[in-house]
Amino acid sequence: MKPVTLMIICVLMLNSCKNKTQEVAENPVKIEKIEYATFGTEIIADDAIAASSMAAHYKTMNAGDSIHSKLIAKVNDVCQAKGCWMRLKLDEENEVMVKFKDYGFFVPKDISGKQVIINGKAFVEEVSVDEQRHYAEDAGKTAEEIASITEPKRTYSFEADGVLVAQ
Repeated sequence: MKPVTLMIICVLMLNSCKNKTQEVAENPVKIEKIEYATFGTEIIADDAIAASSMAAHYKTMNAGDSIHSKLIAKVNDVCQAKGCWMRLKLDEENEVMVKFKDYGFFVPKDISGKQVIINGKAFVEEVSVDEQRHYAEDAGKTAEEIASITEPKRTYSFEADGVLVAQ
């Protein structure tokens, strides 16, 4: 009799371990499963912060400050020469310039408008006129647009060791 009772208890316990849906909040957020292509170091999509939240962090940083972060954002622009850098939208006013650690990898040149998750080091730097012009040339800007760059610029930068690109 005891083995039968023990067996029934085991079956009931295993049955109670099944996945069940729970209402966690009044307005639960629907999380969609997105497929990503990986570039650089393999990273996971979990715990990335929103671009707008990262914009707030950047505003409190000084030139030379850095923090390790994982961020999710939309691609505004990509290097059309090799895919060796990209610009991501932080908020309505700001974007972040992303380069890849040790130029160890590149991203596809056709990912403008796609969602990405990047992992690495966020920092603020002052970009020289020559470097700004180089990036403008890589982006395919006109000679007039390139010539209009005449002053160094404080920029939000990111050195990514891994990138996930939404498919």
